[in-house]
Amino acid sequence: MRLILILALSVLTACQSTAPPPVDGQILDLHSGRAITPQALIERLARAPRVVVGEQHDNPDHHALQLWLLQALAAQRAQGSLLLEMLTPHQQPRVDAVRQLPALPTDLPGALDWSPGWDWSLYGPVVEFALTQRYPLLAANLDAAEIQRVYRQAPDLRGARANAASVKDQLLEQIRQSHCGLLPESQMPAMLAVQQQRDRRMAERLLAAPLPALLFAGAWHGRKDVGVPLHVLDLGASEAPIVLMLAEEGSEMTSVMADYVWYTKATPPQDYCAQMREHSAFPPDKKRPDKSRVK
Repeated sequence: MRLILILALSVLTACQSTAPPPVDGQILDLHSGRAITPQALIERLARAPRVVVGEQHDNPDHHALQLWLLQALAAQRAQGSLLLEMLTPHQQPRVDAVRQLPALPTDLPGALDWSPGWDWSLYGPVVEFALTQRYPLLAANLDAAEIQRVYRQAPDLRGARANAASVKDQLLEQIRQSHCGLLPESQMPAMLAVQQQRDRRMAERLLAAPLPALLFAGAWHGRKDVGVPLHVLDLGASEAPIVLMLAEEGSEMTSVMADYVWYTKATPPQDYCAQMREHSAFPPDKKRPDKSRVK
Protein backbone atom coordinates (compact mmCIF):
# COMPACT_ATOMS: atom_id res chain seq x y z
CA MET A 1 0.00 0.00 0.00
CA ARG A 2 2.81 2.39 0.89
CA LEU A 3 4.50 1.72 -2.44
CA ILE A 4 1.25 2.48 -4.27
CA LEU A 5 0.91 5.79 -2.41
CA ILE A 6 4.49 6.75 -3.23
CA LEU A 7 3.94 5.95 -6.90
CA ALA A 8 0.69 7.93 -6.93
CA LEU A 9 2.39 10.94 -5.38
CA SER A 10 5.20 10.69 -7.90
CA VAL A 11 2.74 10.71 -10.79
CA LEU A 12 0.88 13.67 -9.30
CA THR A 13 4.09 15.59 -8.84
CA ALA A 14 5.13 14.88 -12.41
CA CYS A 15 1.77 16.13 -13.70
CA GLN A 16 2.11 19.36 -11.73
CA SER A 17 5.68 20.07 -12.82
CA THR A 18 6.31 22.30 -15.80
CA ALA A 19 8.67 22.14 -18.73
CA PRO A 20 11.69 24.43 -18.51
CA PRO A 21 11.07 27.92 -19.90
CA PRO A 22 12.33 28.52 -23.45
CA VAL A 23 14.30 31.60 -22.41
CA ASP A 24 17.04 32.09 -19.87
CA GLY A 25 16.80 34.93 -17.40
CA GLN A 26 16.52 35.93 -13.77
CA ILE A 27 13.18 36.14 -11.95
CA LEU A 28 12.93 38.42 -8.92
CA ASP A 29 10.27 38.74 -6.26
CA LEU A 30 10.32 42.53 -6.10
CA HIS A 31 8.88 42.63 -2.59
CA SER A 32 11.68 40.55 -1.08
CA GLY A 33 14.35 41.25 -3.67
CA ARG A 34 15.08 37.54 -3.88
CA ALA A 35 15.49 35.43 -6.99
CA ILE A 36 12.93 32.66 -7.48
CA THR A 37 12.68 29.73 -9.87
CA PRO A 38 10.25 29.56 -12.80
CA GLN A 39 8.39 26.77 -11.00
CA ALA A 40 8.01 28.91 -7.87
CA LEU A 41 6.72 31.79 -9.98
CA ILE A 42 4.13 29.58 -11.65
CA GLU A 43 2.94 28.22 -8.30
CA ARG A 44 2.47 31.77 -6.99
CA LEU A 45 0.73 33.09 -10.10
CA ALA A 46 -1.57 30.05 -10.14
CA ARG A 47 -3.02 31.15 -6.79
CA ALA A 48 -3.95 34.63 -8.06
CA PRO A 49 -7.44 35.27 -9.51
CA ARG A 50 -6.11 37.98 -11.84
CA VAL A 51 -2.63 38.36 -13.32
CA VAL A 52 -1.28 41.08 -15.62
CA VAL A 53 1.83 40.34 -17.66
CA GLY A 54 3.62 43.39 -19.02
CA GLU A 55 5.69 42.96 -22.17
CA GLN A 56 8.08 44.79 -24.43
CA HIS A 57 6.14 44.56 -27.66
CA ASP A 58 9.04 43.84 -30.02
CA ASN A 59 10.98 41.40 -27.83
CA PRO A 60 10.58 37.81 -29.16
CA ASP A 61 11.68 36.34 -25.82
CA HIS A 62 8.73 37.96 -24.07
CA HIS A 63 6.24 36.36 -26.43
CA ALA A 64 7.92 32.97 -26.03
CA LEU A 65 7.63 33.34 -22.27
CA GLN A 66 3.96 34.31 -22.51
CA LEU A 67 3.19 31.10 -24.37
CA TRP A 68 5.15 29.13 -21.78
CA LEU A 69 3.27 30.89 -18.96
CA LEU A 70 -0.07 29.92 -20.49
CA GLN A 71 0.97 26.30 -20.77
CA ALA A 72 2.63 26.14 -17.36
CA LEU A 73 -0.30 27.74 -15.54
CA ALA A 74 -2.70 25.32 -17.24
CA ALA A 75 -0.72 22.47 -15.70
CA GLN A 76 -1.47 23.91 -12.25
CA ARG A 77 -5.15 24.82 -12.63
CA ALA A 78 -7.77 25.44 -15.28
CA GLN A 79 -7.41 28.80 -17.02
CA GLY A 80 -10.53 30.97 -16.90
CA SER A 81 -9.74 33.45 -19.68
CA LEU A 82 -6.97 35.20 -21.59
CA LEU A 83 -7.23 38.89 -22.49
CA LEU A 84 -5.07 40.69 -25.04
CA GLU A 85 -4.36 44.38 -25.48
CA MET A 86 -3.93 43.54 -29.16
CA LEU A 87 -7.59 42.64 -29.69
CA THR A 88 -10.43 45.15 -29.98
CA PRO A 89 -14.20 44.77 -29.55
CA HIS A 90 -14.94 44.65 -33.30
CA GLN A 91 -12.68 41.59 -33.52
CA GLN A 92 -14.40 39.69 -30.71
CA PRO A 93 -17.13 38.13 -32.91
CA ARG A 94 -14.43 36.92 -35.30
CA VAL A 95 -12.45 35.41 -32.43
CA ASP A 96 -15.55 33.67 -31.11
CA ALA A 97 -16.44 32.35 -34.57
CA VAL A 98 -12.95 30.92 -35.12
CA ARG A 99 -13.13 29.13 -31.76
CA GLN A 100 -16.20 27.26 -33.00
CA LEU A 101 -14.46 25.93 -36.11
CA PRO A 102 -13.18 22.33 -36.20
CA ALA A 103 -9.75 23.63 -37.26
CA LEU A 104 -8.01 26.97 -37.41
CA PRO A 105 -8.28 28.79 -40.77
CA THR A 106 -5.26 28.77 -43.05
CA ASP A 107 -5.28 32.57 -43.04
CA LEU A 108 -5.83 33.07 -39.34
CA PRO A 109 -4.73 36.75 -39.27
CA GLY A 110 -7.23 37.47 -42.03
CA ALA A 111 -10.00 35.58 -40.25
CA LEU A 112 -9.36 37.63 -37.10
CA ASP A 113 -8.86 40.93 -38.96
CA TRP A 114 -5.56 41.09 -37.11
CA SER A 115 -4.01 44.57 -37.02
CA PRO A 116 -0.73 44.84 -38.96
CA GLY A 117 0.51 47.08 -36.16
CA TRP A 118 1.03 43.96 -34.06
CA ASP A 119 3.68 41.69 -35.59
CA TRP A 120 1.89 38.40 -36.24
CA SER A 121 5.16 36.46 -36.23
CA LEU A 122 5.47 37.43 -32.55
CA TYR A 123 1.85 37.21 -31.43
CA GLY A 124 0.66 34.37 -33.66
CA PRO A 125 1.87 31.44 -31.50
CA VAL A 126 0.07 32.74 -28.39
CA VAL A 127 -3.14 33.48 -30.30
CA GLU A 128 -3.11 30.11 -32.07
CA PHE A 129 -2.60 28.26 -28.80
CA ALA A 130 -5.32 30.19 -26.99
CA LEU A 131 -7.83 29.58 -29.77
CA THR A 132 -7.47 25.81 -29.33
CA GLN A 133 -8.18 25.93 -25.58
CA ARG A 134 -11.51 25.71 -23.80
CA TYR A 135 -11.27 29.13 -22.13
CA PRO A 136 -12.26 32.33 -23.99
CA LEU A 137 -9.82 34.66 -25.71
CA LEU A 138 -11.03 38.20 -25.03
CA ALA A 139 -10.45 41.64 -26.51
CA ALA A 140 -9.19 44.14 -23.95
CA ASN A 141 -8.58 47.33 -25.95
CA LEU A 142 -10.63 50.13 -27.49
CA ASP A 143 -11.77 50.20 -31.09
CA ALA A 144 -10.28 52.81 -33.41
CA ALA A 145 -13.58 54.71 -33.48
CA GLU A 146 -13.65 54.82 -29.68
CA ILE A 147 -10.09 56.13 -29.62
CA GLN A 148 -11.00 58.89 -32.05
CA ARG A 149 -13.93 59.93 -29.86
CA VAL A 150 -11.72 60.02 -26.78
CA TYR A 151 -9.12 62.02 -28.69
CA ARG A 152 -11.71 64.62 -29.75
CA GLN A 153 -13.49 64.81 -26.40
CA ALA A 154 -11.98 63.17 -23.33
CA PRO A 155 -14.62 61.58 -21.08
CA ASP A 156 -14.56 61.99 -17.33
CA LEU A 157 -12.23 59.51 -15.65
CA ARG A 158 -13.47 58.60 -12.21
CA GLY A 159 -11.16 57.44 -9.47
CA ALA A 160 -8.64 59.11 -7.18
CA ARG A 161 -5.76 56.82 -8.06
CA ALA A 162 -5.79 57.23 -11.83
CA ASN A 163 -6.40 60.97 -11.51
CA ALA A 164 -3.45 61.58 -9.20
CA ALA A 165 -1.10 64.26 -10.54
CA SER A 166 1.91 61.96 -10.10
CA VAL A 167 0.29 59.31 -12.31
CA LYS A 168 -0.64 61.75 -15.06
CA ASP A 169 2.77 63.41 -14.99
CA GLN A 170 4.55 60.07 -15.43
CA LEU A 171 2.29 59.09 -18.31
CA LEU A 172 2.70 62.45 -20.03
CA GLU A 173 6.47 62.12 -19.87
CA GLN A 174 6.28 58.57 -21.23
CA ILE A 175 4.10 59.78 -24.12
CA ARG A 176 6.62 62.53 -24.92
CA GLN A 177 9.50 60.08 -24.93
CA SER A 178 7.69 57.35 -26.85
CA HIS A 179 6.86 59.90 -29.56
CA CYS A 180 10.42 61.23 -29.55
CA GLY A 181 9.36 64.74 -28.54
CA LEU A 182 7.61 65.22 -31.88
CA LEU A 183 4.08 65.67 -30.57
CA PRO A 184 2.90 69.26 -30.05
CA GLU A 185 2.11 70.06 -26.43
CA SER A 186 -1.43 70.89 -27.51
CA GLN A 187 -1.99 67.20 -28.30
CA MET A 188 -0.67 65.88 -25.02
CA PRO A 189 -3.92 66.05 -22.99
CA ALA A 190 -5.76 64.10 -25.70
CA MET A 191 -3.00 61.49 -25.92
CA LEU A 192 -3.05 61.12 -22.13
CA ALA A 193 -6.81 60.61 -22.23
CA VAL A 194 -6.44 57.87 -24.85
CA GLN A 195 -3.76 56.12 -22.80
CA GLN A 196 -5.84 56.19 -19.64
CA GLN A 197 -9.05 55.16 -21.37
CA ARG A 198 -7.19 52.16 -22.77
CA ASP A 199 -6.10 51.32 -19.23
CA ARG A 200 -9.65 51.77 -17.96
CA ARG A 201 -11.07 49.49 -20.66
CA MET A 202 -8.50 46.79 -19.91
CA ALA A 203 -9.35 47.03 -16.21
CA GLU A 204 -13.08 46.74 -16.93
CA ARG A 205 -12.55 43.73 -19.16
CA LEU A 206 -10.24 42.09 -16.65
CA LEU A 207 -12.81 42.47 -13.87
CA ALA A 208 -15.56 41.04 -16.07
CA ALA A 209 -13.53 38.10 -17.40
CA PRO A 210 -13.93 34.52 -16.15
CA LEU A 211 -11.46 33.66 -13.40
CA PRO A 212 -8.61 33.02 -13.21
CA ALA A 213 -7.97 35.76 -15.75
CA LEU A 214 -4.70 36.63 -17.46
CA LEU A 215 -4.00 39.88 -19.34
CA PHE A 216 -1.10 40.40 -21.74
CA ALA A 217 -0.36 44.08 -22.37
CA GLY A 218 2.45 46.56 -22.88
CA ALA A 219 4.64 47.35 -19.91
CA TRP A 220 3.18 50.79 -19.20
CA HIS A 221 -0.36 49.42 -19.29
CA GLY A 222 0.67 46.70 -16.86
CA ARG A 223 2.49 48.82 -14.31
CA LYS A 224 1.00 48.91 -10.82
CA ASP A 225 1.80 52.58 -10.27
CA VAL A 226 0.30 54.06 -13.45
CA GLY A 227 -1.58 51.41 -15.42
CA VAL A 228 -4.38 48.86 -15.35
CA PRO A 229 -3.97 47.82 -11.67
CA LEU A 230 -4.76 51.37 -10.52
CA HIS A 231 -7.94 51.37 -12.58
CA VAL A 232 -8.95 47.99 -11.19
CA LEU A 233 -8.85 49.51 -7.71
CA ASP A 234 -10.61 52.69 -8.81
CA LEU A 235 -13.40 50.51 -10.19
CA GLY A 236 -13.99 49.12 -6.71
CA ALA A 237 -12.02 45.86 -6.64
CA SER A 238 -10.81 44.84 -3.21
CA GLU A 239 -7.34 43.99 -4.48
CA ALA A 240 -5.16 44.75 -7.47
CA PRO A 241 -4.10 42.03 -9.90
CA ILE A 242 -0.70 40.45 -9.48
CA VAL A 243 1.75 41.96 -11.96
CA LEU A 244 4.59 40.12 -13.66
CA MET A 245 6.78 42.38 -15.74
CA LEU A 246 8.85 40.95 -18.57
CA ALA A 247 11.78 43.33 -18.89
CA GLU A 248 15.16 43.48 -20.53
CA GLU A 249 18.36 43.34 -18.50
CA GLY A 250 19.30 46.83 -17.36
CA SER A 251 15.71 47.99 -16.89
CA GLU A 252 14.96 49.41 -13.48
CA MET A 253 12.07 47.68 -11.78
CA THR A 254 10.71 48.18 -8.26
CA SER A 255 7.90 46.73 -6.16
CA VAL A 256 5.95 49.94 -6.84
CA MET A 257 5.80 48.97 -10.52
CA ALA A 258 5.28 45.19 -10.32
CA ASP A 259 5.24 42.20 -8.00
CA TYR A 260 7.65 40.09 -10.05
CA VAL A 261 10.07 40.80 -12.87
CA TRP A 262 11.54 38.34 -15.34
CA TYR A 263 14.70 39.80 -16.83
CA THR A 264 15.61 38.69 -20.35
CA LYS A 265 18.54 39.55 -22.58
CA ALA A 266 18.36 42.97 -24.20
CA THR A 267 17.55 43.12 -27.88
CA PRO A 268 19.68 45.23 -30.25
CA PRO A 269 18.58 48.87 -30.00
CA GLN A 270 16.62 50.33 -32.88
CA ASP A 271 16.28 54.01 -33.73
CA TYR A 272 12.51 54.28 -33.80
CA CYS A 273 12.76 58.05 -33.51
CA ALA A 274 14.51 58.22 -36.87
CA GLN A 275 11.59 56.31 -38.38
CA MET A 276 9.10 58.65 -36.76
CA ARG A 277 10.84 61.77 -38.02
CA GLU A 278 10.09 60.58 -41.53
CA HIS A 279 6.39 61.18 -40.82
CA SER A 280 4.95 64.48 -39.73
CA ALA A 281 1.65 63.32 -38.19
CA PHE A 282 0.68 60.48 -35.90
CA PRO A 283 -3.03 59.61 -35.65
CA PRO A 284 -4.00 58.82 -32.05
CA ASP A 285 -4.88 55.23 -32.91
CA LYS A 286 -1.42 54.58 -34.38
CA LYS A 287 1.41 53.92 -31.98
CA ARG A 288 5.04 53.69 -32.93
CA PRO A 289 6.65 50.25 -32.49
CA ASP A 290 6.99 51.05 -28.81
CA LYS A 291 9.63 48.99 -27.04
CA SER A 292 7.81 49.78 -23.78
CA ARG A 293 11.05 50.14 -21.87
CA VAL A 294 10.43 50.78 -18.17
CA LYS A 295 12.95 53.30 -16.94
